[in-house]
Amino acid sequence: MDLLARGHWIFDMDGTLTHAAHDFQSFKRDNGMPLDRPILEHIAECAPSHAAHLRQRLEDWEEGIARRAEPAEDAVALLAHLREAGRSVAILTRNTRRLALVTLEAAGMLDHFHPDVILGRDSATPKPSPDGVQHILRRWRAPARDAVMVGDYLFDIEAGRAAGAATVLIDRARQAPTWASVADRVVHRLDALLG
Repeated sequence: MDLLARGHWIFDMDGTLTHAAHDFQSFKRDNGMPLDRPILEHIAECAPSHAAHLRQRLEDWEEGIARRAEPAEDAVALLAHLREAGRSVAILTRNTRRLALVTLEAAGMLDHFHPDVILGRDSATPKPSPDGVQHILRRWRAPARDAVMVGDYLFDIEAGRAAGAATVLIDRARQAPTWASVADRVVHRLDALLG
């Protein structure tokens, strides 16, 4: 599968394009949340007033991280290549769209992306739903067979696969998760895709 021949690339943001800085388990512990449930899914199950409180706590915590975001150099190299090759690039994150913009600005990557294709959890049903991928593909009027979804977690891969896109797992820490085989390609550096 020649991924670089594909014209449309959708990226997760935190831990994929930027250095991983979110300690989700710590956030769950600090906020009395179950450690074995994803944060957004747990919040969705809470009573409305408690859910609103947790959403605000989450956004405040995420904003502090977003403002200190640092780019992953291997990601910068891949983005530069895709831009020079005339490929389309987008962001699909479980963060909010506002904080995606803050993160990309802080990391010096905002210029790579058209604002219309920076989507957060408030723009589409969060990953692992394929909704965000499909939304971006409709915006581009592009078929899934010409798209690649790149991310560092299972939800990224599941969203891409469910939408019909090729998938790339970035495993910089070489953790080799048990579900890595779900991805079409696993790399330890994003610039390895250029080779």
